[in-house]
Amino acid sequence: MLDRGLGAAVVAASCLLAGPALAADPPAVQGNVQAGAQKVSMCIGCHGIPGYKAAYPELYHVPMIAGQNAPYIVAALKEYASGARSFPTMDAIARSLSEQDMADVAAYYSSLK
Repeated sequence: MLDRGLGAAVVAASCLLAGPALAADPPAVQGNVQAGAQKVSMCIGCHGIPGYKAAYPELYHVPMIAGQNAPYIVAALKEYASGARSFPTMDAIARSLSEQDMADVAAYYSSLK
């Protein structure tokens, strides 16, 4: 019984010490609207044209992203960059962006109404 109690105490102590370090998420990169405005030239050709449809590799309605929330845009870009989400043009563009670029582009588009 003593061994079991001691083992439980060791596990509890390790959880108390490691828990906060493991639970802490890295701080999110803050986007800059003005910097984002300078980085969207590759986006405007599709996402800035109302009703635009891409024809490659299939007919695809391109979503308007102006006013979309920034965390959603960053998450989508990260998914394209990782391959979790796929569309040829977006895959290439997202892989070319740094985390700061993604945050800046997202800040810019989320600021539009």
